[in-house]
Amino acid sequence: MHAEQPHAARWDASLALRFERVGPRSVLVQREHHGPLVVQKALYPEGPRVCQCVIVHPPAGIVGGDRILLTATVNAGAYAQLTTPGAARWYRSAGLQAEQTFSARVEEGGSLEWLPQGTIVHDGAIARSATQVELVGDAGFVGAEVVALGRRAAGEQFRCGEWRQRFEIVRDGAPIWSERAVLRGDGALLTSVAGLDGAPVFGTFVAVKSGLSDALMPALRALVPTEGTGSVTRLPDAIVARYVGASMEAAGAYFMNAWSIVRPPLCGLAAVRPRIWST
Repeated sequence: MHAEQPHAARWDASLALRFERVGPRSVLVQREHHGPLVVQKALYPEGPRVCQCVIVHPPAGIVGGDRILLTATVNAGAYAQLTTPGAARWYRSAGLQAEQTFSARVEEGGSLEWLPQGTIVHDGAIARSATQVELVGDAGFVGAEVVALGRRAAGEQFRCGEWRQRFEIVRDGAPIWSERAVLRGDGALLTSVAGLDGAPVFGTFVAVKSGLSDALMPALRALVPTEGTGSVTRLPDAIVARYVGASMEAAGAYFMNAWSIVRPPLCGLAAVRPRIWST
């Protein structure tokens, strides 16, 4: 697939998932899709409690004009983990904006993990990504998003185009976390010390659960990425870790180490790396 794909090849795609707790098992009870966005089957690599779904986008890339919508509802007491088989790629646009929205609602006692394998934004892409999570009662959420501006392995820099990103979490209508960014290829934020300071990769990890213990903070703050810099912030109802550097792999490993610390007290389970990441 080429960046300059004709407008006729644009895709509108949507996928709606719903999970329920049935006895000790979390079950995918709804799977409705339109266009090229699918889940092939529900997986249980950790046993019946956690239902894992691998979100597949067969075109393998997002072009100007594409609109992608993923919605997930986790009913009371259910536990869902959503991931992807590889990094998403946003291709150069001829002028149209591409859009992707992930919208989730987690009911009382439910848990959701949103662990995609990162995003690569090609030079010239015009893109908007939004993540919106609504929690009810004591529902829990863990999410990690890593973005690379330009194809670093090919020596490409993000010199033109625009990346817009929004990440919002609310509980019972009250905001917990809200972050918005607008990064342009010719913008000062890419190179300024107050922005990315020339780093092409950045990411955010968020863990949300009522009653999170401050005792987790020393271990989290002791984590150091193998490349780049990381930091951890404690909010009243959340823990937020950030990465800035030049390596998607280092960012992913840093966030997975943070996940291994917060997951046992958050969900009562050890962190198990999804098998799809090794294929």
